[in-house]
Amino acid sequence: MKKLIAVLLACVLLASLSGPAFAEDKAVTIGVTSTIATLNPLAMDATEIVKYTTSLVFLPLMEADSDLQFVPQLAESITTEDNLLFTIRLREDAKWSDGTPVTAEDVEFTLILSADPQCANISLAMYSVVGVSDDGVIEENAASIEGIKVVDEKTLTVETKYPTALNTFKNNFGRYLLTLPKHVLGDVPRAELLSYAWFNKPDVISGPYFISDFDLQHYVHYTANENYFLGAPKIKYLNINVVAPAKMLAGIMNGEIDLVQQTMGAIPVEDYEAVKALTNVRSVPGTPVTNELIFVNVEKIPDVRIRQALLYGMDRVTMQQMLLGDSGELVDGFLVSASPYFSEELGVTAYDPGKAAELVKEAKADGAATEFTWYVSAEESVWGNAVQYFAAMFEEIGLKINIRTVDLANLMEVVSNGEHDILSVEYTLMPADPYTDIAWLIGGQSNWTGYTSPETDEALALSQSLTDEKEVAAQYLIINRAMQQDAPVISGWVIAKLGVVSNRLINANPDVFGTFINVHEWDVR
Repeated sequence: MKKLIAVLLACVLLASLSGPAFAEDKAVTIGVTSTIATLNPLAMDATEIVKYTTSLVFLPLMEADSDLQFVPQLAESITTEDNLLFTIRLREDAKWSDGTPVTAEDVEFTLILSADPQCANISLAMYSVVGVSDDGVIEENAASIEGIKVVDEKTLTVETKYPTALNTFKNNFGRYLLTLPKHVLGDVPRAELLSYAWFNKPDVISGPYFISDFDLQHYVHYTANENYFLGAPKIKYLNINVVAPAKMLAGIMNGEIDLVQQTMGAIPVEDYEAVKALTNVRSVPGTPVTNELIFVNVEKIPDVRIRQALLYGMDRVTMQQMLLGDSGELVDGFLVSASPYFSEELGVTAYDPGKAAELVKEAKADGAATEFTWYVSAEESVWGNAVQYFAAMFEEIGLKINIRTVDLANLMEVVSNGEHDILSVEYTLMPADPYTDIAWLIGGQSNWTGYTSPETDEALALSQSLTDEKEVAAQYLIINRAMQQDAPVISGWVIAKLGVVSNRLINANPDVFGTFINVHEWDVR
């Protein structure tokens, strides 16, 4: 007995001297259904999966929580008095994993990189900053930007060219600017940064997890940052595994998947009831905020009658009831009912195949094309089935649709090159800030639709300068009416996606927003 006690005491002493005690079984796997395009914040696109996989390593300034409130991450606060000059105040305790403080110069450095044409982040709204061209770029190797000033070690200001709502600034720059360490990357030639291998396994980070291994088609493995300034993560190993949607149910059932976040992992709708019946997990229905948006390239389909025929020719009500049941809603345009700017006055365009056929007939008589290619995400199986039905409906009104199913990364490449006639993809607009995405999609900053109009441009601008929510909502109503009338963007349906968390996981709650804010506090039973 004395020998046994001595051995046990020695083990306890050894453990106390060896640093944080992580149990080897403290590993958690997050299931996602899209491949991961990049781990480089400068190459980050607008997809949620890239944002979240990357921000586990490099924290955003702020993040939205499940109540749609912006909460501190690297930044303590972002404020403005006039919607033109924004003050970013960093947390006093924010530091890099090597112990170096995160400073205002790091943020300035990252903003400059994001506008340098050699390594610019095209998904960030740098075009709105004073001193940056309307294309979002500055001169190569510029050392500063006119509208960005460092005030002190923890404070900087950013001046915009035109009024920008505070929530828009927080959503765009707060959530999507992932600050990089100037003391590590400052001397790297900017032309090398987009392909810089360091980003695949960075050794100086601000977030809770280091990347330990990756295969972007299949997984990213993380190891805890024990020097994380908000507290060492309780779970040592975190895995993001790419899983085919059809295999999600089995992975959840057998315990291979511990968590599914609603915008990263698409559990097939037909599996919802089976998942809800499982006893080893808790299912978490999300608020219906993920809009299946159909983007019509107006350069490829310039005749508005054809675009209107697409809207009138889809029996969206039947498709929703048949394929989604109670897990969604129907809207026209961009805004979902969860948005404070949503207006029931807009209504939902009814299925009218007779009117659609007449529009096609008139347009065809004037020489309009009637055969088009529709790109669909391979990860969205239920929507893929709906598109098959829609294509059959369009055939009856005189339109021929060729469906091409591709993975999300290829879909983003197709849309960035403007190759599509029609393209659909699940798109989660931040309900508290629809401006950022709407401006990106129809405001001339992208070629997803090629659509713009003086009326919608004016409404977008006013949405940023007005402060009364009812007046702002009126501007979004103008924009969504234009979507009804000109049909460059059509909402197929809005889905309330299902999230899942294992019963063995503590302090984790999957939600459309805010899932990973407290990831360092997650634990396993």
